[in-house]
Amino acid sequence: MNQNSISQDDPRLTAYALDEMAPAERAEFEQLLRQDAAAQNAVDEIRAAGALLATALEHEPAGAEATEPAAEPKRGVLLRFPQLYFMVSGLAAACFALVFIIWQNGYQEKQARHLIEVPLTPVASAEAKKADVAAKAEDERDAIQMRAAAGDAKRQEARAKEAVSADMSLAPMATVARPASPAAEPDQMVVLDKFEVAGNRAVPGAAARFGGQVAYDVSAPMMRASTLASTGTSLGSVSTGRIDFNTEAYGYHKDNDFLRTADQPLSTFAIDVDTASYANVRRFLQQGRRPPADAVRIEELVNYFPYHYPAPTGNVPFAVALESAGAPWNPAHRLVRIGLKGREVTDTQRPPANLVFLLDVSGSMHQANKLPLVKQSLRLLVNKLRPDDRVAIAIYAGASGLALPSTPANRQAEILDAIDRLEAGGSTNGAMGIQLAYDLAKANFVTGGVNRVILATDGDFNVGVTNEGELVRLVQEKAKSGVFLSVLGYGMGNIKDSTLEQLADKGNGNYAYIDSLAEARKTLVEQAGGTLVTIAKDVKIQVEFNPLEVQAYRLIGYENRLLAKEDFNNDAVDAGDIGAGHTVTALYEVVPVGTPMPAETPAVDALKYQLPGNQKSKIENQNPGELLTVKIRYKEPAGDVSSKLEFPLRDSGAAFAQASADFKFAAAVAAFGMVLRDSPHKGASTLADAAMWGREGLADDAGGYRAEFLSLVERTQTMQ
Repeated sequence: MNQNSISQDDPRLTAYALDEMAPAERAEFEQLLRQDAAAQNAVDEIRAAGALLATALEHEPAGAEATEPAAEPKRGVLLRFPQLYFMVSGLAAACFALVFIIWQNGYQEKQARHLIEVPLTPVASAEAKKADVAAKAEDERDAIQMRAAAGDAKRQEARAKEAVSADMSLAPMATVARPASPAAEPDQMVVLDKFEVAGNRAVPGAAARFGGQVAYDVSAPMMRASTLASTGTSLGSVSTGRIDFNTEAYGYHKDNDFLRTADQPLSTFAIDVDTASYANVRRFLQQGRRPPADAVRIEELVNYFPYHYPAPTGNVPFAVALESAGAPWNPAHRLVRIGLKGREVTDTQRPPANLVFLLDVSGSMHQANKLPLVKQSLRLLVNKLRPDDRVAIAIYAGASGLALPSTPANRQAEILDAIDRLEAGGSTNGAMGIQLAYDLAKANFVTGGVNRVILATDGDFNVGVTNEGELVRLVQEKAKSGVFLSVLGYGMGNIKDSTLEQLADKGNGNYAYIDSLAEARKTLVEQAGGTLVTIAKDVKIQVEFNPLEVQAYRLIGYENRLLAKEDFNNDAVDAGDIGAGHTVTALYEVVPVGTPMPAETPAVDALKYQLPGNQKSKIENQNPGELLTVKIRYKEPAGDVSSKLEFPLRDSGAAFAQASADFKFAAAVAAFGMVLRDSPHKGASTLADAAMWGREGLADDAGGYRAEFLSLVERTQTMQ
């Protein structure tokens, strides 16, 4: 062993690199340094880090102090803040203290993640191996630098405090951002300027994408600068304690009101097979919290559960089941259930699938219930695929990349390995990822097969195209290619529910919220056919109410799926899609003729130029006893012209107690949703009522989902 070797933790390495030694001490140390190549390398790396900090300062716009006379730059480092030139060493030391603290908080074992923009061609395995070797070498250099900083920890922390307290107007860059504490949420990061500093390795090609500045690979917990800005918190004043914030976003929707049949005899809406709201509401309640009212979409609660509707026969893609009975929360009213059952498609009957997993690997996906759960979920789906299916993996953070070219499912080990190697870090450029995913799907398009992008994200798009409207229009345009979209939402705290719902609706797909591995199994294994295979698209329902029988009506839920009556026959208007085996349920509360109108329903002034109901001939053609007629339009998955089905309903006058088990259970779920939303139309409904009606609908509870619902209602009762 060389007796003159210098320890990598020797604080003199940092002092020498920063030119902080007295001349005599420096000369003595240089003699030792000449004999130790490892120590020389450590010094070079420390100096490189100092140069990086200087570059960051150079690219920042000058603050108010920039108008003062410039001072001479010290030792070749150009500073635009004259009164601060003597503090360069302090700033550099603060940077190293930051690196050290982050390292101490558990990043010693961070793995390299590569985000590389590549053309749509297969990636050679030899190139991948070279990239892995380079990454390991880079990690080793990182470790050397961190060990050097660790040896000088106390001195660096003292200088960091000095730098923080100094009056340095580095606008828009905060003075020095203090690191998040170990207790901080895993989606937190500390940001200096436009640099993401939770990692310390530059993403390949990032400088070109970020205006010449370097973007850092983030393999560690982070707090978004945008989040701090939205809460009015500056980076320089971030507490070292836990930072609690919630940026979840839900679209506002007002409960549908009662409409008078004489004024509006037609009710038109697009069907919806999304189930995300139920799983999300369950997540809130299991945490002991009431969900926000706008997180409760009643139709998604009702449609979360399978129902025992008759299967279709012949060439039509679905069958329709109608039923009416007394409304349990207002026995003077009638409750009408419209049920659709999609054609079943077995795994062997399903055509070959061309799937693209579009995965959000940004820093906000670092939590255990985000990217780690995404990876577990996709493993379940991959194990479900047939050998003739294909899978590609596109990822996006600050930029998009190809993690796996389109690969046959019989090479399962390669697909699973690509999934396992994914790690979270960076900002979120969803639009760039969407572009890449659809390009991949089109490049491997299977005529007559399943062509689908499966997007897994929390929806927190914050780079590139971030406006919800622009993202929705982008997906709507891409849907014309014949590639369908499934959206899987993950996580909490920043889930952008309204954006994800709109993307799924306009992408000819469905939206599910995955809060557990059990929910992933339900969506991607048990209901894989419905998730992957579309049997009918642009499905619209129009109900015509008979004014001789119905005084008024209201559609329960579907507030954001309403259509104009003219849209029903317009094939250019987008609507909902039904997957194989899906059941879809819609409920109407009906006020019979002769029953007092609900107090909250305002009267409409009498028409001056025409009779109520508009045409006398219509009244003459009405069929007494017929409550309503349901009309349904749909297109084949690859078609552009719709077909129409029509089904009349005569009301038998049955009481709620005489209704089917499915009817009772759907009513219980709807009542539960109205209570959670505190709907003005909930009538006398209580949570106890919802539980009682739900128990009456427990028959044939495949999967135990109805029993779980009852336990959820009981849990909610204890929260009152």
